[in-house]
Amino acid sequence: MLDPDSPFPPDPLGLARPRDWVPLRTLTVLRWVAIAGQVAALVVATQVIELEIATGAASLAIGASVLVNLVAALTAPRTRRLTEREATLFLTFDILQLGLLLALTGGLNNPFAVLLLAPVTIAASILHTRSTLVLGGLTLAVITAIGPWHVPVVTADGPLETPRLFLWGFWVALAIGVGFLGFYARQVTAEMTAMSEALTATQLALHRAQRLSDLDGVVAAAAHELGTPLATIKLVSGEMMEELGDRPDLADLREDAELLHAQADRCRDILRAMGRAGRRDSYLDRAPFEAVLREAAEPHLDRGKAVEIVVAEGRQPEIPRRPEIVHGLRNLVQNAVDFARSRVEIRLDWTPERLSVRIRDDGPGFEPALLDRIGDPFMRGRPGARPQETGPAERPGYEGMGLGLFIAKSLLERTGARLTFANDAAGGAVAVVAWPRSAVAPGEGAEHAHLS
Repeated sequence: MLDPDSPFPPDPLGLARPRDWVPLRTLTVLRWVAIAGQVAALVVATQVIELEIATGAASLAIGASVLVNLVAALTAPRTRRLTEREATLFLTFDILQLGLLLALTGGLNNPFAVLLLAPVTIAASILHTRSTLVLGGLTLAVITAIGPWHVPVVTADGPLETPRLFLWGFWVALAIGVGFLGFYARQVTAEMTAMSEALTATQLALHRAQRLSDLDGVVAAAAHELGTPLATIKLVSGEMMEELGDRPDLADLREDAELLHAQADRCRDILRAMGRAGRRDSYLDRAPFEAVLREAAEPHLDRGKAVEIVVAEGRQPEIPRRPEIVHGLRNLVQNAVDFARSRVEIRLDWTPERLSVRIRDDGPGFEPALLDRIGDPFMRGRPGARPQETGPAERPGYEGMGLGLFIAKSLLERTGARLTFANDAAGGAVAVVAWPRSAVAPGEGAEHAHLS
């Protein structure tokens, strides 16, 4: 859901922006730079200019900042990202620490009071409106407080005091700076983020369109070119089976010929199904959710593994029998059957907002280190696992997890689905396909069900 208080534009990729994306390392590095500047200014003021400053108290204020940075560095990993609340508290400490240090070194008479604008500018760039307003109000309170209440800086000629008129002018300039720099930083950040997101979305759309265009071309060429070779394979393998039928000593060769014959039939059926699907009207030809899934899973229901389809009770939504949905789900089911030991479970569920298919097998699961690469082309084999053999007449899984899942992911995402892959806590791999209900079942009734 779009946050109206966010400094960022709507995400064109349709992904929710994480709430904990502010980098801790960046803020700690900035604080180290501020600490180095504070130490240098204190040394120059006391040793070079010879000003009388509450050095002990000022050193304690700087030491507090050093301590907080060390604790953050030692207790949090380098890749830690802060939540909104943590980032707000982080910047609150910076404002209070700098305000205390200024109060100990002349208040608004100290020209370094302008550095109070830095935390507000950072907040406007990375935080939401509420947090930015809170930090802006805190900064104004600190500026107002250190005007009359501060420890004066003493020079050889006496206390260093700025004329009251200039002091008020400096306060007004800082107050205006808090508002102007915060608004300016916020607008620039929003525009830069919008441009970056738009460029990323454009590149992704072009890349995906190119991949799908290539895929369509490969499918069309395969359907056109494979007909004659498959017929030849079927004819030759049939003749081999007849010639080897009376030769017990060549039983292994006969089994190979039978396998070639069976696989040629399977390829022919796939090409015919692709042809039928291509002639369907994706807008008019609709079917119940379960019927589309069973059509997709049908070629893999009798391969020696138990395939259980669990459907929520109630009136099923109707979805288009689109080739992308059928063949995408078919590839996912095939992959689950290939790697399952004995059982595959397919669960269908729907809510007022979405439809989902959850495919789980009882195989060895995915390699955790490669979960984020699933669906990339040419990533062969389920890492750390081998397809389960089902007998001499069926040898699934030669294509591994490369083009199969790449094709499934591409086709299903083309229909508006989002795919996620994970390992089940009880063992085995899980693939979840979820569609926004408006994408595949618009105008359906309000009767929905959930699996318990």
